[in-house]
Amino acid sequence: MACHKAEAKPVLFWTALMMSNFSNYIANNLYISLDLQYKILYTLVIIALLWVLKLFVIRLVYRRTSDVKIRYQWRKTTFYLGFLVAILLGGRIWYSGFQSFSTYFGLLSAGIAISLKDLLASIAGWIFLMIKKPFTIGDRIQIGELRGDVIDVRLFKFTLLEIGNWVDADQSTGRVIHVPNSLILTESLANYSKGFEYIWDEIPVLITFESDWEKAKALLLGIAQDQTHHLTESAENKVKSASRKFMIFYSKLTPAVFTSVKESGVLLTIRYLCEPRSRRGQQEKIWEEILRTFRKEPSIDFAYPTTRFFNNTTEGKQQ
Repeated sequence: MACHKAEAKPVLFWTALMMSNFSNYIANNLYISLDLQYKILYTLVIIALLWVLKLFVIRLVYRRTSDVKIRYQWRKTTFYLGFLVAILLGGRIWYSGFQSFSTYFGLLSAGIAISLKDLLASIAGWIFLMIKKPFTIGDRIQIGELRGDVIDVRLFKFTLLEIGNWVDADQSTGRVIHVPNSLILTESLANYSKGFEYIWDEIPVLITFESDWEKAKALLLGIAQDQTHHLTESAENKVKSASRKFMIFYSKLTPAVFTSVKESGVLLTIRYLCEPRSRRGQQEKIWEEILRTFRKEPSIDFAYPTTRFFNNTTEGKQQ
């Protein structure tokens, strides 16, 4: 036993001597003081130890569970904890006054702000929601590319019942989407339910060039007026109310039909007001009435892509 101790002493002596010479070489040639070298070395050792500990914990978790969600949570948690511990230990090495409460609290706050920036941004978004109230429970909104009805608002996220996507005309898909509150501060937000509370919708109706387009236009305008007359008065009141807060004004809220020409025929576009949640049902009522009305009119035909051959004789033109 004594022999092993005697052999170890020269090894330690020569190791310490080599490290001392190496440190002196760096100090003389790279102008890095011995104190700074020790700080860098201790910092690297702390980072290495924390990294090894993180790998050990993650490997242990991976052996015990195959749940992707649990693995993800452990990866994030160990990263955050390791980051905070590195800041605390590193602070004691680099700052002599780190033991004071004010310095400790300041660096701790900075570490938390960096490592938990997403959560803090979500909290800031929640505070914005509570104060400015850009939407509330039950509103239909679009934020970025996500659309849906707001069904829950919490500290870190709000929840949407998705609309649209693969389902046409803004109807529900049945999916529940959890959205971080931080998106309120970075993405554009559209609220279907605040302000004006109505949306403009359009229905394109394409008829043939040979059809009596003027008569068709008058019929379409009458159908739109019959189907939406109950909204006009209410919409006028909403515009007056919204104009007190927003720069919203419309000179005309009644339905209109616009005329344009396409390759396959004359396009008559109905523009009308509707409630956001009733768009598909309103379209259905208008289309059904259009089909019933046009069926009784021999001078009006729907247009669709066709191939047509002209004969001057049958067309009544000179050859």
